[in-house]
Amino acid sequence: MKTRVGIIGGTGYTGVELLRLLLLHPEIEVSALTSQKYAGLPIHQVFPSLSNRIHLTCEELSVDSISEKVDFLFAAVPHKTAMETVPLFHRKGKKVVDLSADFRFRSAEIYERWYQKHTCPELLPESVYGLPELHRSAIRTARIIGNPGCYPTGALIPLIPLLREGVISSDHIIADSKSGVSGAGRDVVLGSLFCEVNEGVKAYKIFDHRHLPEIDQELTRLIGKKVEATFVPHLIPMDRGILTTLHLRLIRKMKAEEVLTVLQEHYGKEPFVRIYPKGKLPNTKDVRGSNYCDIGLNVNESGERMVVVSAIDNLVKGAAGQAVQNMNIMLGYPESLGLDVIPLFP
Repeated sequence: MKTRVGIIGGTGYTGVELLRLLLLHPEIEVSALTSQKYAGLPIHQVFPSLSNRIHLTCEELSVDSISEKVDFLFAAVPHKTAMETVPLFHRKGKKVVDLSADFRFRSAEIYERWYQKHTCPELLPESVYGLPELHRSAIRTARIIGNPGCYPTGALIPLIPLLREGVISSDHIIADSKSGVSGAGRDVVLGSLFCEVNEGVKAYKIFDHRHLPEIDQELTRLIGKKVEATFVPHLIPMDRGILTTLHLRLIRKMKAEEVLTVLQEHYGKEPFVRIYPKGKLPNTKDVRGSNYCDIGLNVNESGERMVVVSAIDNLVKGAAGQAVQNMNIMLGYPESLGLDVIPLFP
C-alpha cells in the first residue's frame, strides 16, 4: 500500500515542485492538497502542467479532515504560519517536513532575533535540521524536519568535509551566492517583476539575510567552535538555480588534487553530491530540475587560498527535492526514490 501524503500550501513554487516530484514516486499517493487562495479549484486549473497527472482539488486547511486522509505531511507555507500548523499535525501523530524556517533552529532566541516570536519553542529540541549529508541518522527517527534553506544548502554541503577534516580555517569563510528569482516565491513583489530583475544583478541583505544564522548554526555545531561566516546573496535574472562561490583559507598548503580527494572520500557514496575533477567548475544549467549538488574548486599557486564553487537547483535540492529526500529517509525508502531525475539541459 502506498503512503498517503498531503501538502499544506501546495500552490507556491515549492508546492508545485513537490507535486512534480511526488508524482514520480512509486510508493507515494498525494491524497490532500491545501491552498488558501485557490480552495475549490482543481490543481490542474492552477497549474496546467499537471493536467491528466493529478485530479485533486485544492481545499481549505482542516486539521481533522486532512489528518484522516494522510500518513505524512509537507508544510510549504510561510514562516509563522508553519509554527501554527505543524504542531497540530504533530499532536495527531503525523510526521512532517516543514519547508519554512520555523523548525530549523535549535534556539528560539536565535529564531526570534531573525524572524518573529516563536509560538511553539517546546518542539524545537525535537526537530531535526534536514540536511541529509550532515544529519542522516537523526533524520531517520525524526517526527519533525526543518528543511534547510536553499542558500545554506549550497554553502554547507561543500564546507562540511573541509571543516570536519581540518582543511580550511573556520575564521575566514566567505560565501558569495547568486540565486534565480524563483527563490523570492510566487507572490507578486515589486522587486521580482520582470523589468526589475531583467538585465541586472544585485546584492541584497548583506549581513542581514535570514539564511546566515542557519549557516553559522550548523558549522558551529559541526566543529564545536563558534563560526561566523560572511554571506553575500545576489539576485540574478534566471528562473531557478543557485551558484555559490566560497572563498576559503587553507590551514596547510595543499594542491587542488589533495582537496578534491578529501571531498571525494567524504561524498563518494552520496547519491546527490557530484565532485568535479580538477579544472572543471559547476554551472547551474547542469543541475536544473534535479536534486544534485555539484562541486568544483581551484587552489591558488601558493597553496594557501582556495575557491570552491557549488551549484544546486534552489527549488529542488534547495527545497522540494531535499524535502522528498528527507521523507524517504524518515519512511525507510531508498533515498533517491522519486528523485533520480536527470537534469534538464539546456
